[in-house]
Amino acid sequence: MSFWDRLNLKGKKAVVTGGSRGLGFAMAQALGQAGAELVIASRDEEKLGEAASRLRDEQITCHTLAADLSTPQGAEVMCQQVLQQHGVPDILINNVGGRRIDIPTEEMPLEEWLRIIDLNLNQAFVCTKLLGGAMLPRRWGRIINVASICAMIAVPHIKGRSYETAKAALVMFTKATAADWAPYGVTVNAIAPGAFLTDTNRRWFEQRPQLQHDIEQEIPLGRMGTPEEIGPLAVLLASDAASYITGSVFVIDGGRTLA
Repeated sequence: MSFWDRLNLKGKKAVVTGGSRGLGFAMAQALGQAGAELVIASRDEEKLGEAASRLRDEQITCHTLAADLSTPQGAEVMCQQVLQQHGVPDILINNVGGRRIDIPTEEMPLEEWLRIIDLNLNQAFVCTKLLGGAMLPRRWGRIINVASICAMIAVPHIKGRSYETAKAALVMFTKATAADWAPYGVTVNAIAPGAFLTDTNRRWFEQRPQLQHDIEQEIPLGRMGTPEEIGPLAVLLASDAASYITGSVFVIDGGRTLA
């Protein structure tokens, strides 16, 4: 089998949470271009429809699921829908997450702390348990957890560290699950993105243009990433070309964490 054949995802079914926009869409698009059949999930039905239309324009088979993945309960509902409607996936990308908070630790209410932990950690556990666990009898599967460089460093300019805590825990969950599931042929890896120019960040920087400049000054490559730059890494980790890679965390940040 050639190298390119090992990257081919034809015949594989991939579930991408938060796949309607940003890095989630970019990874879903790349997997679809590599031949995978997609199931993308998001709570924004309008964005889901727009994303599916773009993917189908590329002759990519794409199904959508409207789901609220901000809670473990919502994640469980989505997983049951996936299994009932589409069967056991071959690939799972746990991409849903976000900060959506800028409250100093000393002022943060417990409910806000727990909300971010649910959004970035607990729902990924549920999806891994239900969809990843269903891969075990088949003895083949690929799970990719989207962490962050904030799992490794405390980035300045922002307040409230529940996000960093959740992403660091997600990294350790990735490693522990990889160790547990390696005998079953199911690999579990993580991608840790740095700063990317997603639509959400572009809107943020319109309000705080100096912040974009400050962030780019800290990146050795001198710029933020574009969403399509994460797609090839996702394809690699989802493919047979990565059959000997598990429990690893792949940083993609333009060199931000080098110093």
